[in-house]
Amino acid sequence: MQALQAHSGGPRRRRWKPLVFALLVVAALAVVGGVVYAARTGNRATGVVCAHGVSCSTSAKAPAVAVSTGTLRVVSTSPSTGATSVKSDTTISVRFTAAVKTGVLPTITPSVAGSWSQPRPDELRFSPSAPFIPYTKYTVTVPGGQEGVTSKDGAYLRSSTTVSFTIAPGSTERLQQLLAMLGYLPLSYAGPTPAPQDMAMPQPGTLTWRWSGLPSALTGQWTPGIPNALTKGAVMMFETENGLTVDGIPGPVVWTALLNDVASGKVNTEPVTYVLVTKNLAPVEHLTAWVNGSLEFHDVTVNTGVRGATTHNGTYQVFEHVRTSHMSGTDVTGTHYTIPTVPWVSYFNGGDALHYYPRAAYGFPQSNGCVEMQLATAQALWPNTPIGTLVTVQGPTYGVTSSKDTSSAP
Repeated sequence: MQALQAHSGGPRRRRWKPLVFALLVVAALAVVGGVVYAARTGNRATGVVCAHGVSCSTSAKAPAVAVSTGTLRVVSTSPSTGATSVKSDTTISVRFTAAVKTGVLPTITPSVAGSWSQPRPDELRFSPSAPFIPYTKYTVTVPGGQEGVTSKDGAYLRSSTTVSFTIAPGSTERLQQLLAMLGYLPLSYAGPTPAPQDMAMPQPGTLTWRWSGLPSALTGQWTPGIPNALTKGAVMMFETENGLTVDGIPGPVVWTALLNDVASGKVNTEPVTYVLVTKNLAPVEHLTAWVNGSLEFHDVTVNTGVRGATTHNGTYQVFEHVRTSHMSGTDVTGTHYTIPTVPWVSYFNGGDALHYYPRAAYGFPQSNGCVEMQLATAQALWPNTPIGTLVTVQGPTYGVTSSKDTSSAP
């Protein structure tokens, strides 16, 4: 019996061991499966509760991209807003409170050729490849909002930032250099070729007379770097050639055209002429003219204004150049005159002009202020006196009216 009991009791204990082992294996597999599921689904399983017997999908939405809640700001700009007398070759710098991306860049109005770079993480810099135009106001706009300039951590400007500055007046010295380069002055320029962005800046070159033998009445009026009659006349001629308003003032429109002409090589096609009128009766009043340095008209007899309508001394620029002109007015005797077709006219001082007018004789005061000459001379001179031509009147002012011709018109 004991041996049987021993025999029969042993097998009952061995049947429980496999059962317990199986249960432990199932539990372990369940734990491992949960870990694997969590590892595969990551945060997608977080907060998801599935009811017993309900299948939970493992396809959840991708996490949202984190956007910085900070605000990007412009710390400083160069030039600063409101700056004046800014150099025409200036670079533009915009500094921010944080490192920025370069996908969106500031804009410049009016536009100017050049490129933006990022010399440091928090700075954008514009380097021009053409000059900023003298006298011109420029505005730099830094785009704001989520579509504007952003920092590397996603911050952006709440709104666009604008900075305005004005370029300094153009240098007279550089103006003269450019006019000489284009052939509008009786001087030539020799100097280095600057970088494109420096074209409006004075250069260390020299201006010399293009022709020898020009009179001191002309050369004595020239001073480099100083506004003078020659420079104004050259500007007027340039304005005419380029279809601009003729006022002799080198404003931003003139500077823009000048720089464009230099870049394209467009030079003056008009003659550069100097006319000298001498009111001297020893022996007669006369006119002398140099055309492109050549003495083309020598001591041509002319008439100038009588007493009360004198042709005033000074140097002037031709401002109107017409084949015929309607002239009317009242002469010094109180007589009204109207002459509809006075030919070959170049106005240089108010109503005073170079032109033809029929007289019995020439060489003494008898006009109403104009410089009159014979038909052949006036016709030959006229093509050489375009707008901007310098006319100098010099000599005494006579106090008597000619006894040879009492009419002073025109």
